[in-house]
Amino acid sequence: MYNIFEDASVNTGGISDELTDQQIRTIIRDDYLRDSSVTIVLVGTETKYRKHVDWEIYSSMYNGAKNKKSGILVINLPSINGSQISICDEDKLILGPEIKWSPITSYDRYEYLPGRIVDNLKSSDVRISVVDYSRIINNPEGLKQLIDIAYNNRDTNHYNLSVPMRRRNS
Repeated sequence: MYNIFEDASVNTGGISDELTDQQIRTIIRDDYLRDSSVTIVLVGTETKYRKHVDWEIYSSMYNGAKNKKSGILVINLPSINGSQISICDEDKLILGPEIKWSPITSYDRYEYLPGRIVDNLKSSDVRISVVDYSRIINNPEGLKQLIDIAYNNRDTNHYNLSVPMRRRNS
């Protein structure tokens, strides 16, 4: 999209399911995501069920010895239909003053988001922007600014990694 970012996704079958969580995380963080500082999670109706997505999110949030944690930006695809927005205070200047960021308290409002994202949105110590595709598709400058905000928040985010990595698709 507008040559703003580079795809470093793990392909299905790219990493053996037989490895331990630590081995999977290390491979993703140190091989796939080694040059990344922001992870953009594209969310559709089935995303939360995919183990590779959870692995990438976990690995992005992990502050490794070799490669540090990344900022996270979530973009809801059109299939979600504009039902889920959570914006950091800095983002409202880009996307509109009517949008306010606040931690969430229930999964109900975010039925399509991966559980690891929701767990972290519940924390006041984590800033993850969730934005609808329709708000950025014709706004490359706004997307760049959202990526910059996620980058700037990465060091101060205290991600919750207490839930083990998903071991299978559901």
